[in-house]
Amino acid sequence: MDAEPRSLKATFADAESKRLNLPPPPFPPSSSSDYADAINAAIADYKLCLDLISAAALFSSNESLEDLATSSLPFLLINYHIAELIQKQPATAPGNRKAILSSARRAYEQFLSLLHDYSLLSPTYSKLYTTYLSDPTAFSTISASADPSTRRNLKISSFQQEKSLRQKLEYLRQNPQYSENGGDDELVRQVHLANIEYTTHLTFNALDSLNSEWSLLALAPVNPPPSHSSQSNPSDDRRRSQTQDKSYSDRLDGPLTLGGLGQKGGPLLSKTGKPLQPFVLTTTAQKNRQELAKGVFRPGHNLPTMTIDEYLEEERRRGGIIEGGGEASGMRPEPDEDDYEKADAETMKARAWDEYVEANPKGSGNTLNKG
Repeated sequence: MDAEPRSLKATFADAESKRLNLPPPPFPPSSSSDYADAINAAIADYKLCLDLISAAALFSSNESLEDLATSSLPFLLINYHIAELIQKQPATAPGNRKAILSSARRAYEQFLSLLHDYSLLSPTYSKLYTTYLSDPTAFSTISASADPSTRRNLKISSFQQEKSLRQKLEYLRQNPQYSENGGDDELVRQVHLANIEYTTHLTFNALDSLNSEWSLLALAPVNPPPSHSSQSNPSDDRRRSQTQDKSYSDRLDGPLTLGGLGQKGGPLLSKTGKPLQPFVLTTTAQKNRQELAKGVFRPGHNLPTMTIDEYLEEERRRGGIIEGGGEASGMRPEPDEDDYEKADAETMKARAWDEYVEANPKGSGNTLNKG
């Protein structure tokens, strides 16, 4: 039994749910297949919505904005959501990225064309749309001939305008009477129109950014140069061909096979000295490079080999430390009253000093060069 086709409202709700559930920036790496699948699933639902809209002839160039029901206004944003999702698709090569940007550009153009048919572009955006149609690939929201000061002021003005539109949209949504299910129809319509105006502003900024990225991709080489030298080395070619064979290994100490008759893991040389399998001779230069490679992450200073106490003890042993001085030098040890020999020596020393002082009175040696 065939399943009943989904309605436009249900399909649109599924697409919105998948889009809003995508991980926020920064996005996962380009190799994430789950992320790419989630984007493609949301795009597929939005494109199914476009098919249902076309089959029901929901939009017509002969209609005006007043002819559109309030419930149909969110469907005007489908092409914008598709373009937004397409730009998020991962790509690793410049050519693939260019194809993505081209698809996103077509979706943005369809979105703006539909808004133009319903006169939903304000005079400012209508002028930008005319400028874009005159030269889509060179379009920019800011003239390239403008001086840096003017470009800065225009960027600030654009940012303030975007902030004002976002605040207006949030203010309308916070109104208690706003509800897409049974709320005030006029207020809901104002919210949708404010959202369309905000999205229009984002579209022109996106087209400006798209053209900037396209100009950068145009500078990328068509065929990136190979990472290795253009001159092929025969030994490298042989090694690459052997590496493609899963049975090849650089190990020379593997299990013995077939008695070492030139097979993997056998002996290097035969009894007569004939090589049985390839091996690598390491030269002195290679050893030096390996030693330098090992020292890359070593500290740039010499680490200590002994503690401070060990160093002081070694210096004291070598006689490099003069002990004494300080407060301890002014403290004389108390004399030992029982040591008569030391007392006699001190007495004789004092007597000799007294005799020297008497024989050499103070100032007798200062003759002022008079002889």
